[in-house]
Amino acid sequence: MTVVRRAGVALTILGLMGAGLTLILGFIWAPTVDPEAWNSPEAYRILYWHVPLAWSSFLAYCVLFIGSVAWYAKRSELGWRMICTGSELALLFGLGVVISGPIWGSAEWGVPWDWGDLRLNTYGLLTAVSLFLVLARGSQPDGQGTRDTIAAIGLFGFALVPVTALATTWYQERHPGIVIIESEESGLAPEILTLLMFGFASFLLLFAGFAILSDILHRMESRLSHLQRQLDEGAIH
Repeated sequence: MTVVRRAGVALTILGLMGAGLTLILGFIWAPTVDPEAWNSPEAYRILYWHVPLAWSSFLAYCVLFIGSVAWYAKRSELGWRMICTGSELALLFGLGVVISGPIWGSAEWGVPWDWGDLRLNTYGLLTAVSLFLVLARGSQPDGQGTRDTIAAIGLFGFALVPVTALATTWYQERHPGIVIIESEESGLAPEILTLLMFGFASFLLLFAGFAILSDILHRMESRLSHLQRQLDEGAIH
């Protein structure tokens, strides 16, 4: 457990350093964009955090999905811990997205949120689902019924991921298209793509570190709950 904890801490530190370096390079190394195509060309630099945060939140929902399936299939404690970890990380990275996005939107669009954009609204719903899962787990008594309900809502949340990711293709208003590869349509410079991928790698390390540390905490929580039940049973007898 000590080795795993150290690995989690190391990955978290490396991820934080990489994320910080991504932000610095975004301001001092990343190229400028066409001022004719953007209302606020310098504001785009926040996207070097915004995009990796969004990708990481989708990854968190993949963890949540696997955990939900494992819980329903085998009532697996590992599956339940994955639900807990996935929902917490989905909320953490999702909040990063819904904070950084409106900052850019305010500069580029003049409004922080466009209620007519399908992708923005589906992502807002996705983040709300993760918030509900975290609050529900903390406020409801632990039991099979509670876990079944949370797992079911987790599956619903995961179903929103492809809808959110593809909404840009189906229905694009103000939100930029999916940024993955350079093309004539996107006009994505190699330097921008390189920094985006470096940012994603950094947030991936951060994600892995947080996931390991979160799983350790949930294991400890489970053990404490088990010991508490044993003490309560001993006091009754």
